[in-house]
Amino acid sequence: MLNVNKLRGRIVEHGMSVETVATAIGIHRSTFYRKLSGECDMTIREADAIVKLLGLTAHEANEIFFSQFVA
Repeated sequence: MLNVNKLRGRIVEHGMSVETVATAIGIHRSTFYRKLSGECDMTIREADAIVKLLGLTAHEANEIFFSQFVA
């Protein structure tokens, strides 16, 4: 499950907006907002693009994109 608060926090820390991130990863901002609200799932390609864009560590990426324990 996506940890939206942590993702939004990292976006703000990098001086970006949700719209900027959506454009940078190649999706429409409304689609990205739907993904953040849980209406649809984030793809692995999108998650990978966000990790690279924001320079997230593996630990940070796990906290954001796998907020529940994954065995």
